[in-house]
Amino acid sequence: MPAYVGVINIVSIGSSAVVNVGDAYSIKPMSTAQTYAGAGSFNTGDSVTVYNNKSISNVYDQDQIDQPMIGNM
Repeated sequence: MPAYVGVINIVSIGSSAVVNVGDAYSIKPMSTAQTYAGAGSFNTGDSVTVYNNKSISNVYDQDQIDQPMIGNM
């Protein structure tokens, strides 16, 4: 169904970002990333206190391919 869209302000778009305005038949990712982070890595706020005395991040990946991009082009 058609959509009427008003004013759009896009400040910035990353290298693999997707912007959809209105109708879309298909949106497919064109890049993948794998992120490793320890305890308390992505906490945000004004006064965050994290106690991680014995923290280990396991970064061993046995299969090497988590999300193949072959069919998304």
